[in-house]
Amino acid sequence: MPHRLPSLRFLKTFQVAAKLKSFKAAAEELFVTPSAVSHQIKALEEQLGVTLFERGARGVRTLDLTDAGAHYLEHLNDIFAKLESITEQLQIRYGRTIIRLNVPPFFANEMLLPRLASFSQAREETDIRIETIFSAPKTHPPEADLSIVVGSGPWEGLTVHELFAQNFIVACSPSFLAENPIGRYEDLNGKTLLVHEERREAWERWAHGLGIEPIKPNRLVRLDTMSAVVRAAEQGVGVAMVPARLSADRFTAGSLIKLFDAELETHESYVILQRPEDRNREDLQELTQWIIRECRVA
Repeated sequence: MPHRLPSLRFLKTFQVAAKLKSFKAAAEELFVTPSAVSHQIKALEEQLGVTLFERGARGVRTLDLTDAGAHYLEHLNDIFAKLESITEQLQIRYGRTIIRLNVPPFFANEMLLPRLASFSQAREETDIRIETIFSAPKTHPPEADLSIVVGSGPWEGLTVHELFAQNFIVACSPSFLAENPIGRYEDLNGKTLLVHEERREAWERWAHGLGIEPIKPNRLVRLDTMSAVVRAAEQGVGVAMVPARLSADRFTAGSLIKLFDAELETHESYVILQRPEDRNREDLQELTQWIIRECRVA
């Protein structure tokens, strides 16, 4: 007798719970109760005869997959991505085109969304599903058709289109500068510095690159997103290290002022990633070329 395949619903529940590392978060995404998630995971484990999540005295520790669970998840991600791609390819052939685009939130807010109307008007038959994630991925997720990521690679097995380098520049609001005159590097000492949690070493690296002593602020304000860092700088909270290219419109508008010309070079770049097997999709190529053109003229 052939093995009976597990319920597709149970498999999806496991995938979501493992990805979010939380039964509660999975329940919210799947519009069920945490108890339902727990029961479905248990039923799946019983049907497979394999333990997928580690268990302790208090039951499932949702942050920990067993080796079997991690192995199963890796393959399920590919399977669901392929199933979704096949489904959407069916829609491409017999219905509307759908492009699944993953993009960092700050890039989306500053570069993509303000310009997206021009692409939408040129290709009205194409639907775009944009997913922004606060912890930007360093590679191409299986559920995306196109991804915009920032990093240095290598991008093995993927088609790569480089957009621009990710460099940072020191900036603050006009009101902060009026109350805190800054004309030399040393003037940053004793000021409030804004720090992005994912780039805690940025100020030290910037000072080291200039060959100056590390800045000694009177206060550090740590923020978990680049959007929050930039907004805080615009509100006069302190001096920030902001993305030079993506903050260009704010410099032009005057909401931020560049204090020095010296930039922190990260040796990272924003790139577009896609799978080689999608190279013949006309809709993806059109969106890719449109993004490249917009980044060149921005």
